[in-house]
Amino acid sequence: MPVWLLIYPVNAKHFGPFKSSFGPIIVEKMSGPFHHPWALAFLPIKNTYLVTERIGSLRLVRNGRISKPISGVPNVWASGQGGLLDVVVDQNFNHNNRIFFCYSEKVGKEKGRTTLATGLLMLGDDAPSIQNMRILFRQYPATRETNHFGSRIVLTDDGKLFLTLGDRGNRHLVQDLSNHFGKVIRINKDGTVPKDNPFLGQNNALPEIWSYGHRNPQGAVKKNNKNLFYTVSHGAAGGDEINLLQPGKNFGWPDVSYGTHYDGRPFPHATRSDVVPPLLFWDPSIAPSGAAFYEGIKFKSWNGNLFVGALRGQAISRILVKDGTAKEVERMLSGKFGRIRDVRIGPDDTIWFSTDYENGGIYRIKPYM
Repeated sequence: MPVWLLIYPVNAKHFGPFKSSFGPIIVEKMSGPFHHPWALAFLPIKNTYLVTERIGSLRLVRNGRISKPISGVPNVWASGQGGLLDVVVDQNFNHNNRIFFCYSEKVGKEKGRTTLATGLLMLGDDAPSIQNMRILFRQYPATRETNHFGSRIVLTDDGKLFLTLGDRGNRHLVQDLSNHFGKVIRINKDGTVPKDNPFLGQNNALPEIWSYGHRNPQGAVKKNNKNLFYTVSHGAAGGDEINLLQPGKNFGWPDVSYGTHYDGRPFPHATRSDVVPPLLFWDPSIAPSGAAFYEGIKFKSWNGNLFVGALRGQAISRILVKDGTAKEVERMLSGKFGRIRDVRIGPDDTIWFSTDYENGGIYRIKPYM
């Protein structure tokens, strides 16, 4: 029988073993501290990855060494839940050095908006930089509220780009297609609008919109072997959702949701015929954030499962997604590492995550033994 004790070697970077359905696992601290790390993105270079800090810094980590803030990052409106948020690496990075990132951009004296940009990441020897930065998308309109930015980016194999956008505290405008609040947008990598977007050419609808009725989707992920796109969204006191996105569809917020408002009031509807229901919902809320499908070999029994980080829930939720359904089957590391912001699958087929604190870190989960 294994002995479930916490291991503290001299460098205090390995933790566990911990129980899981796979068997005993250990957690290894890979780098840190970072100031509220929000996203993690791997480069196609051994032991090299990017980390965004919400205060506005982008860091390069090579062989465990953390760079100074990368130059060329634009000014960031780090207010409330806003800041430097997601970052992804182009599939052809080896040939074009391109990355994509989103951030909250200040507008005037009191307002801000979610902005999506691209640039060339030049690694250099000791001073990495972003060059030829270009804005691809700006949320409309700007607003004073500093919450619910959404801001997960997904690249598709056919050269498209999805970006999730929260309601920014303006839930009464989410069902209106003339703004970007509570929407998922789809654009080409050059910022133009694809010709097959569902609202292109429709009066009083912004052409970038792919779907609407979202509250605060801080998780988004594509299942590679199926080319399906999922979002993971915060509810209020309850009603966190996993949704399978469909073009032009309404996902209900704020009229249709499970759970309750923070003041205890119920929502008008839990279901409605014109609204796509979630595959899974949590009530009460776990405050889900980053998510990743496992498609590796180290954890064979978890292949095809979705892993979702939880802020309030302080755990990683394992979700079985099959035949248009989703079911939570396990919560891992509950309370062991605190608020989990992002989850990614590493090039070594291990599961990586970040913790959302002023001294947050980057960790990976490995099989024990």
